[in-house]
Amino acid sequence: MRYLIVGYGNIGAKRRRVLGERCVATVDPYNPRADFPRLDACPVDRYDAAVLAVPNHVKLAQLEYLLDRGKHVLVEKPLVFSDDTVAERLARVAEARGAIWYTSYNFRFEPHVVAIRRLVADEAIGTVYRVRMFYGNGTAANVAGTWRDDHLGVLQDLASHLIDLTGWAFGRFGTEFLVWARDAHELRGVDHCILATADRRVVVECSYLSWKNRWSIEVIGSKGSLQMEGLTKWGPTMLVTRHRRLPSGVPDEERDVVDVPDPTWAADIAHFEEMTATGRTSCENDMWLSRVLRHAATSPLA
Repeated sequence: MRYLIVGYGNIGAKRRRVLGERCVATVDPYNPRADFPRLDACPVDRYDAAVLAVPNHVKLAQLEYLLDRGKHVLVEKPLVFSDDTVAERLARVAEARGAIWYTSYNFRFEPHVVAIRRLVADEAIGTVYRVRMFYGNGTAANVAGTWRDDHLGVLQDLASHLIDLTGWAFGRFGTEFLVWARDAHELRGVDHCILATADRRVVVECSYLSWKNRWSIEVIGSKGSLQMEGLTKWGPTMLVTRHRRLPSGVPDEERDVVDVPDPTWAADIAHFEEMTATGRTSCENDMWLSRVLRHAATSPLA
C-alpha cells in the first residue's frame, strides 16, 4: 500500500522511517519539510492508506475525511469518542466506502508483552490472581501548555496503553475501571492516576511525574509470576518468569533480556495491513477505551 502521513512531527517521522518508499507524501501545516500543508491539498489518488498522527481535537474530522474517500487509516492513539454514536457513524462511513481504521497501541508488540500474552493464555503461571502495571515518565514540564494538557492528560496519553493491554494481553476487554487516584500536581489536566478493574484484580498506574522513565508489568498466578521491566525504545528489557515452589520457598527463575532496536512500529504496521486484508476495524476497542477514559476523568474516587 501507498501511505500518506498526516502530522509530520516526532511520531510521523518514526512512521516514515519504517515505511520507507511506501510513504508517498506527508502533510503538516507547521512543518516546512512536509509535502502538503493541508490534508485536502494532497490528491486522493496518490495514496491508499494514511497514518493519522495529529492532535486529538482535529483527529475525528480528518479520520472521517479519509474514510469517506475509501482510505484505510492507522490512527495514532488515543481515539476518544464523546459518545458511542460518533463511533457508530464513523463505522457506517467506513463500511460504505470499504475502508477500515485501526487505532495503534504499539506496545502490544513489545517482545516481552507478546510473551506475557502467550504465557497467560497458555496458563503457564496458572490462574491469574493479580496484575499490576506502571508506566511513567517525567514530561510534565514538556506537556504543560500544549494540546496534551487537557482534562484527560496522562489518562489518554499513557494510561490508554495499559487499559488496552488489560484487554489485549489479559483477556479483560470491556471491563469497567474504578478510579483510585486522579491528580493534577503540575498540569491543568491529570498528571498522575491509579485505576483498577471493578474486581480490583488489575491495577494500572501512570504518571508524568516519574523523573526516571519506568515501565513495569507484574502478574501473579497460582503457579508462579511474571515480571517485565523496561521498553525497547529505552534500551534492554527484561522478563522474569518465576515458578512457584510448594508449599513455599525460593521460586525457580528464568530471566530473558531483549536488547534490540524498538520493533513495535514495524510490527504495528504489519498488524494494520492484516486488518485491512480482513476488513476488521478497532471500533469496538476504541468505544470501550473511550468509555473508560471518560469515566476515569470525571467519576468520584473509589
